[in-house]
Amino acid sequence: MSYGFKITVEGDYACFTRPEMKVERVSYDVPTPGALEGMLKSIYWKPSIRWVIDKIIVYKPTNFINIRRNEVSTKVSYSNVKNQMAGGDKEPTIFTKECISQRAGMILKDIKYGIEFHFEQTGIKNEKADESDEKHYNIMFRRLKNGQCFRQPCLGCREFSVNKFVMVDKFDIKEISKTLTGDIDLGYMLYSLRFKDDGVPLNGDWDEPKFSDEANAIYYRPHMINGIIDVAKYREEMKC
Repeated sequence: MSYGFKITVEGDYACFTRPEMKVERVSYDVPTPGALEGMLKSIYWKPSIRWVIDKIIVYKPTNFINIRRNEVSTKVSYSNVKNQMAGGDKEPTIFTKECISQRAGMILKDIKYGIEFHFEQTGIKNEKADESDEKHYNIMFRRLKNGQCFRQPCLGCREFSVNKFVMVDKFDIKEISKTLTGDIDLGYMLYSLRFKDDGVPLNGDWDEPKFSDEANAIYYRPHMINGIIDVAKYREEMKC
């Protein structure tokens, strides 16, 4: 039995941020595997499995637009939130007028991607639950078929939501734009971040977990051949 899937995703905007851009957000031309893994986790995720991207199909030409957004330069303190929940007097709020910051961004517009992926067992198991491959496959299959998710999937940044995702039996290669014909070297791209805790709480407590914020950036250098990025082919060439 095959435990892989094929889906198409569409959206109005997307931003797969280049890490070398320190202040202003500038998107890669195509999605990073790590961003797509995060999108899939919005549909279904368990500690016992990880999503692995095998192939990315870019259907539409790369179109960038420049935007300006008002952002805040700080975030709500987690310790203040816990303090107030426990009956304390710390204020878990921020005031945008005091920390507003305007930033420019170069983002993608009018996108459609095909994603081929599978899942692997992480070895983190609940002994009281069924963690079989068949169980995880059937749950993901049902959610993809019905368009279900437990939080809104996004394309890189949270504000750029996926408009539609559809499970397909095979990709229609004829839909790929003629402008993407040929071999396009995409240069070094971020593949994903590999956290040092490997998804396991440092304190061993899943009820009140404490995870590591330390991570290594994993890079790879893909080529897009006629609109198709064979991620599995390059996985062994990733650089840390």
